[in-house]
Amino acid sequence: MEAEIRLSYRNEREAETVTKAISPDNMEVPKGLQIDTLQHDSKVNTKIKCQTRLATLIATIDDLLACVSVAEKTFKIAKQ
Repeated sequence: MEAEIRLSYRNEREAETVTKAISPDNMEVPKGLQIDTLQHDSKVNTKIKCQTRLATLIATIDDLLACVSVAEKTFKIAKQ
């Protein structure tokens, strides 16, 4: 199973903030799961490959989007 999440932001700085928030260097993923996130200009693209259960894929997407939400709220608050 595979999923791809594409996000677009107003500028490169916001995209970089989100990329860093969802791509910690020390994160180990379970066996059978692969997550790749790339930033290009103001866009963030994450590909998830899951060779285990559908529930694992759904939980991974949910966790990823929760991290995105926190990063987005952070730069909105910082602008105020």
